[in-house]
Amino acid sequence: MKKLVNGLIEFQKNLRPQYTERFAELALGQKPDVLFFACSDSRVVPNLFASTEPGDLFVLRNVGNIIPPANDQGISTADESELAALEFAVMKLQVKDVVVCGHSCCGAMQALANKAMDIPPHLKSWLRHAEGATNLSEQYLTDHPPLDKADQLSLKNVLWQLEHIKSYPFVIEAIQEGRLRVHAWWFDIRSASVYGLDSEDDRFHKIDSMYGQTLLNRFFHEH
Repeated sequence: MKKLVNGLIEFQKNLRPQYTERFAELALGQKPDVLFFACSDSRVVPNLFASTEPGDLFVLRNVGNIIPPANDQGISTADESELAALEFAVMKLQVKDVVVCGHSCCGAMQALANKAMDIPPHLKSWLRHAEGATNLSEQYLTDHPPLDKADQLSLKNVLWQLEHIKSYPFVIEAIQEGRLRVHAWWFDIRSASVYGLDSEDDRFHKIDSMYGQTLLNRFFHEH
């Protein structure tokens, strides 16, 4: 708490004047471009590694970056908070992109990968929404050393959660109408690098300046 309070004081003294106009605009409403699903892990900071400003991202964070799937009626099979964020972002804020971002060294994925680990009951119940990832084929990162079991599972879990997102009819409708795209990202804590799944070769590529430009070219070509 000491660091947190000191940070608030620092913001008020030195940073708030720079953001006064921006926050005055945001008080009138928000128009983020992206819904960003990430893990609650304290080491994963989307606004830092994506260099975004207040108002750019609509963010939902939970343990394991998990989104429970829909049932046959299109209703969430678990708590409604994740679905509420997805609905609000897509249907009301009309974001154009949804990103699911997993990460290395994820405690939730370590628990799921290690059957012998003593897992608290609520976490164990929550992780049932990621168990399907264990059955996916191996996914690989380009230009990256081999991953351990938990990190490989974390990578596959991102893909599994994308399937969960696409189990909701309003998401599929938005995708088919060209109003929405979904993306799989993975953050490597050790190197502070972000990898994105490429739709053409189904592999994760490091989003550096070269590959990033490829993505930007695709985006503008689509539009």
